[in-house]
Amino acid sequence: MNSIAKTPQPPYYAAIFTSERTEGDGGYGKMGDKMEELAAEQPGFLGMESVRDQKGVGITVSYWESLDAIKNWKHNELHKVAQEKGKAEWYKTFGLRVSKVERDYFFTI
Repeated sequence: MNSIAKTPQPPYYAAIFTSERTEGDGGYGKMGDKMEELAAEQPGFLGMESVRDQKGVGITVSYWESLDAIKNWKHNELHKVAQEKGKAEWYKTFGLRVSKVERDYFFTI
């Protein structure tokens, strides 16, 4: 994913996942690609943006129509497998914040 998500007019919701990776890949890249594809297929998914620095700290923001859509994604069976693998192997630490987007502004050249 290399672009800014094209979201609708607010309000909508943002799930902000911040993490610090462990060393090595251990299947992380492949699972990340699968999660991105799977999230895009979920009802209520609006888009996603993700970055990671050279020290392994990353932020992924996924945008959703509703809190129920976020909850349904959290409980997706393959996503739950990825969550457990993340806890056991891929992350030193992580956090999730859920926010309601009430306004947004963009600039494009």
